Amino acid sequence: MIIATAGHVDHGKTTLVRALTGVETDRLPEEKKRGLTIDIGFAYHDIDTETDQKIVMGFVDVPGHERFVKNMLAGVASIDFALLVVAADDGVMPQTEEHLAILGLLGIHQGAVAITKIDRVAAGRGVEVEAEVAALLAPTTLAGAPMFPVSGELGTGMDALRRHLEAAARNHADRAVNGHFRLSIDRAFTVPGAGLIVTGAVFSGQVEVGDRLILAAQDRADPIEARVRGLRALDREAEVGRAGQRCAINIAGGDLHQSLVSRGDWLLAEAIHAPVQKFDARVHVLESESRPLAHWTPVHLHLAASDVTGRIAVLGERRIAPGEDALVQLVLDNPVGALFGDHFILRDQSAQRTIAGGIVIDPFPPRRGRARPERLAMLQAMEAEAPVEALAAMVAIAENGVNLRQFVQTRNLTPAEAENLRQIDGQLILAGTDGDLVLSLDRWHGIEQGILDALAAWHKKQPEAVGPNDNALRAAMTSAPSPILLAASIAHLIGGQAIIRDGISLRLPSHAPRPSDADLELWKQVSLILEEGGVRPPRVREVAEELKMDPARLDAFLKRCARQGRLMAVAPNRFFPPAAVWQLAAVVERLSAASGADGFTAATFKNDTGIGRNVAIEVLEFFDTAGLPRREGNTRHLRRPASEVFGDA
Repeated sequence: MIIATAGHVDHGKTTLVRALTGVETDRLPEEKKRGLTIDIGFAYHDIDTETDQKIVMGFVDVPGHERFVKNMLAGVASIDFALLVVAADDGVMPQTEEHLAILGLLGIHQGAVAITKIDRVAAGRGVEVEAEVAALLAPTTLAGAPMFPVSGELGTGMDALRRHLEAAARNHADRAVNGHFRLSIDRAFTVPGAGLIVTGAVFSGQVEVGDRLILAAQDRADPIEARVRGLRALDREAEVGRAGQRCAINIAGGDLHQSLVSRGDWLLAEAIHAPVQKFDARVHVLESESRPLAHWTPVHLHLAASDVTGRIAVLGERRIAPGEDALVQLVLDNPVGALFGDHFILRDQSAQRTIAGGIVIDPFPPRRGRARPERLAMLQAMEAEAPVEALAAMVAIAENGVNLRQFVQTRNLTPAEAENLRQIDGQLILAGTDGDLVLSLDRWHGIEQGILDALAAWHKKQPEAVGPNDNALRAAMTSAPSPILLAASIAHLIGGQAIIRDGISLRLPSHAPRPSDADLELWKQVSLILEEGGVRPPRVREVAEELKMDPARLDAFLKRCARQGRLMAVAPNRFFPPAAVWQLAAVVERLSAASGADGFTAATFKNDTGIGRNVAIEVLEFFDTAGLPRREGNTRHLRRPASEVFGDA
């Protein structure tokens, strides 16, 4: 069990830990010189048991001075038990209240109170302070916590406090070892003969000697690979370190040295390395605040051992009243490692005052629409603690499904833990390149019916046309799905012969476009001219001049032919026979295969086909829109086979 002291400066926290453990936690020369705790210190105490298994209490001694609240926050980021320390002579002081507020915001429910320095006051004063502290605790997560009047210097009352802490440690249930390994680094140093050591609290999972991890530094874009050479858990040599423990881990790697590691960095499994600069959360504003927390207020965010600046975007209402909570988005100046369920503290811009705290809901929010009603509803669904319940609630309202890979990463689930997510009734899982999509069966059936309804309406309105292409179909639907879902639904309907693809167009099996006799006669002339042009067909005006007809009338005719699937409108002034498009699409497939990961350029395509630069650009942009290649800067990569986009030649 990890216990953290809390309380005002000079109230005897370090003396208390020394009396309980025999360990001096003030290790820095400046701390010893000034008699003031500046940084967090650590001590451990073994509890005798009737079995061979040792129970260890780990103590985190935190500074009480207001200037070092940042260090205090790093120390209490992942603790099990709070020991609030209040000096009998001073009573409740400003950092007593601030530290207590921080513990509440972090969700700490187990604790006790040590009323110290009772040897310096009259008996009646101790009773007064206990009453004062009891009133202070009443509205907090530590309401009713037992109090122990003690003197760390004389040892008075220490036996009773020690027995209480030991009983709490014996009854403390170990944290579940779920998820991938994740340790928040609060110290780094070098030991001669061993190398680099990092210490911190293990937030999740477990680690073994020999494991390969990622050192994710706040000031480095690229993580560093690290191998675990050795470890100590709760100040004991160990082969395994687990969630809920403090560990010191000896790591090695080609690029690793102490100067690359800072407090606030993470040592974690590669699967959950995903630093973010914004995340959605629920925030509670302290009741002691004098005014509401306004939208876009600059703040200091303390998450685990990290401290970054940023702003708070209040979702829905523009401000949060003292004592209230609300959904927000934190927009940060530097990336942090945040996952669902992480607690954090917000302090004001000058880092002088704790103003709020919260819990991470979604570390991967969408780029737009953060305050839309449907997004707020999704965040409320995501708040469910159990992954299965959260996913079921999300799927029920997600119009375009839930990305399963992202959900698993957000929740820090191992593959084995994530397997249960695939067994929820009433859902469909679609395989995708960016992660499987989880969709409700009702929504899936609704999308397919929407496609059929949109095609029926299209055929009724344009009986001469074959049908719309994919993009036009999506635009015609009452409730348009994402392109990924549309493509999956179309493929399923085609497979079941509920719809038919004619070239680039889609139609119902019952629909057969019937051009007029005049159109058929004109088509004989136009098709001959366009086919002679091959992959370089003439422009509309050039065809009109050859046929000696009005360009506007010809353009209308060619558009009708395109709707009927006999031509493809590659550009506003240029129509291609399907055979020419298939020929050019084959070039895209071939160039993409030959170029591999590098992709091919427009110049390469132009040179290979022998067509002019302007026509090449028009063709490639047409292919981009159709979904054949994927453009990345000046290069392109094949997205889907030509047969899926345009049908068989």
